[in-house]
Amino acid sequence: MTGNDLRPASRRRFRPLKLSTAWAALAVLPLALTACGSGVTADSADTEASGQTVAVTNCGRELTFDTTPSSLVGLMPSQTELLLRLGAGDSIVGQAQTEVSALPDDIADEAADIPVLSADAPPAREDLLAVAPDFVVAPTEYEFTAEQGFAGIDQLNENGAQAYVATGGCADRRNTAEVADVLTDIADLGAILDLPDAAEELTQDVENRLAAVEDAISGSAQPTVAQVYVEGNTLSAIGAGIEADIIRTAGGDNVFDPDAPEFADFFAAQINPEEIISREPDAIVFGVSGPEHEEETREYLRSTFPDVPAVEGDLLIALPASDLYPGALGNIDAVEAIAQELYPDAF
Repeated sequence: MTGNDLRPASRRRFRPLKLSTAWAALAVLPLALTACGSGVTADSADTEASGQTVAVTNCGRELTFDTTPSSLVGLMPSQTELLLRLGAGDSIVGQAQTEVSALPDDIADEAADIPVLSADAPPAREDLLAVAPDFVVAPTEYEFTAEQGFAGIDQLNENGAQAYVATGGCADRRNTAEVADVLTDIADLGAILDLPDAAEELTQDVENRLAAVEDAISGSAQPTVAQVYVEGNTLSAIGAGIEADIIRTAGGDNVFDPDAPEFADFFAAQINPEEIISREPDAIVFGVSGPEHEEETREYLRSTFPDVPAVEGDLLIALPASDLYPGALGNIDAVEAIAQELYPDAF
């Protein structure tokens, strides 16, 4: 690790991901803006000695475990990564949406022999149930939409499995999610899987990395930041949710207000280019599906906003879109990457 890059080399990855599918999935979630979030707290898990019932609250549902789950499925690489980093690899019987993003290099080999249930969308109901899971972990509630042909939570329960959704991906939390929500997921999963030591080590690593960013940028003037997503000639602003909190945690002053009406029901809104021009952001952050999409987006931004400070100063910050998903350790990568670009002299 160099002084200019807080991320371990093993966590840097950039394989093309199927962003259109993922974006569409997020767009159909039934979202409701609430202040209380999912009701999950970092101390909601009963972490007492093995053999006792463990209970957590997740997306308003009470989950109880009398025994440690032993047949796990990660419905997105980000959740599979969490399970692997907690040391549960031997218990994973399936992984899904494997072409959405790549696992970090240092754990990719651990997943090589795990059955792949789907490539760029959640697995079909029969494919998930075929591996007989007893615990399924997902980034959002969309992965359990029975109307889409996926296994619903009730259907999983009927087949002896329980479902856990990333705290930031709960429908009533999606617009108010925070980077720190992943700490709740780590604590809960560590308790459920009876891996408290690994959970504590991973928690400490996340907290240390976030603290290092906070210390580095403390006292600095905040640059203004616009976060967008570009697909073809369609421009969307990201104003709420985990994406907005990543900007805040990285020290950016978001030019879009999370409390604005256009973000009341969804964290993104389609906008006209004038919305960016009038706000004159110092930096523009954008999620991309791979090198080709990154270059296309850079070209769009340069040609559309030549006089905006972010373009004039070449402060266009590309992130793998998978680092912006709820419940992803990549959220921490994104915070570090943005902070280093916004405050190059601080690292």
